[in-house]
Amino acid sequence: MNPKVDFYFAPNKPWHDELVYLRRLVLSCGLQEELKWGVPCYLADGTNIVLLHVFKDYCAILFFKGVLLKDPYGMLIQQTENVQVARQVRFTSLAEAVERSEGVKAYIFEAIEVEKSGATVKLKTPAEMKMAEEFQERLEMDAELKAAFAALTPGRQRAYLLHFSQPKQAKTREARIDKCVPFIMNGKGLDAMG
Repeated sequence: MNPKVDFYFAPNKPWHDELVYLRRLVLSCGLQEELKWGVPCYLADGTNIVLLHVFKDYCAILFFKGVLLKDPYGMLIQQTENVQVARQVRFTSLAEAVERSEGVKAYIFEAIEVEKSGATVKLKTPAEMKMAEEFQERLEMDAELKAAFAALTPGRQRAYLLHFSQPKQAKTREARIDKCVPFIMNGKGLDAMG
């Protein structure tokens, strides 16, 4: 157990009992515990395998390359339609975590083997992704913006496309685009906005 991660398992935190149990379960598979992105992350030979995270209605183990795992127990969930590679196993009670423990361990050991094999997933290209209508119109009206967007790495393009397409209201999509245009023009990714 890594003391840098202990805060995540404090008794006053949501899903405390479930997380403590899942932490022990994951560590029993021989993974190393680190703190990444503010959550407990578990590695094999320095490579991310799973992480634990919480939401309002559940806690979960996220498998970084979950799409490559077989799913004999029917537990793997794609978090949103935009998540291409990772998959979650969700828990809403300690009893559920205990009940599913053997299947979860099987997934963890398979995930370690997938990582050792060097298997990768071909991500959708930005051209294959949904583009917010407002951003499409903006690109058609502004050749400089279109060129700057095209010059971004595919990962940065994907991040912006997801960011722009998420809001339901056009007004919110337009506000996001307005805020991001200076960063796109400067070749910066979404993460540069802090």
